[in-house]
Amino acid sequence: MDFGRVVTAMVTPFDDNLQINWDQVEPLINYLIEEQQSDSLVICGTTAESPTLTEEEKLKLIEIAVLYAKGRCKIIAGTGSNDTAHTIHFSQKVEKLGVDALLVVAPYYNRPSQEGLYQHFKAVAESVEVPIILYNVQGRTGVNLEAETTIRLSKIPNIVATKDCANTDQLTRILNGVDADFSVYSGEDSNTLPAIAIGCRGIVSVASHVIGKEMQSMIKYYLEGNIQQAAQLHRKLHPVFTGIFCAPSPAPIKHALALKGIQTGGVRLPLVPVSEQEGQFIQSLFV
Repeated sequence: MDFGRVVTAMVTPFDDNLQINWDQVEPLINYLIEEQQSDSLVICGTTAESPTLTEEEKLKLIEIAVLYAKGRCKIIAGTGSNDTAHTIHFSQKVEKLGVDALLVVAPYYNRPSQEGLYQHFKAVAESVEVPIILYNVQGRTGVNLEAETTIRLSKIPNIVATKDCANTDQLTRILNGVDADFSVYSGEDSNTLPAIAIGCRGIVSVASHVIGKEMQSMIKYYLEGNIQQAAQLHRKLHPVFTGIFCAPSPAPIKHALALKGIQTGGVRLPLVPVSEQEGQFIQSLFV
């Protein structure tokens, strides 16, 4: 299963009442595939504000994403939670919708041991046949899925990849221990080029909503041996990589999309829109 180099964790478009703007879902998917050159889309991940989406909303979003993508890119559905039984229940429902893979986050708040993490992911993987992508983001979950645990999980047949927001030291340890057909993705936009340089497959990105095409070019430069061009583009894009996290995500990237004429609405509480000052800063990134 090849998810490509640039995977966009898609925002959920809302209307003025913060209900899902269903009319905007297809145009957003088309924009991300055609203009920003996303190889795959994550639907109902953290960037989609999944904690504030109902199960019914998630299932409908995933179903229509599969329909609208029309085979042009892979559709990966976020199904993880901090309850193993519920993760299994929801993953089994989503599997029937025809997705290409499930993105399963490490259980948050519970702070399980490494053995607990292993048993959680193992139970989820064994409950479905669809490919599983692990998701390690210690800053949001409170626990690090250590390299040794990821390597151990990679031996389970349908666990095929990981999205890991750790530093390149941990990514390197994972790459040294997994088989060649196990894909390692960085989850940190600013680490895109360093991750590619050490052998990662690509990036699961937020910035690719607005600079996906440029990120594809940067990766292509590197892979073709144009190291200086890749490095120069990395330096040029770096303010965007970091600036779109000037406030809790996805408020900044939704503001950046609006600046490009792509309306995805506001954010649901407990998140709030960017302030006027933050909005001006985001605008300055694209001048």
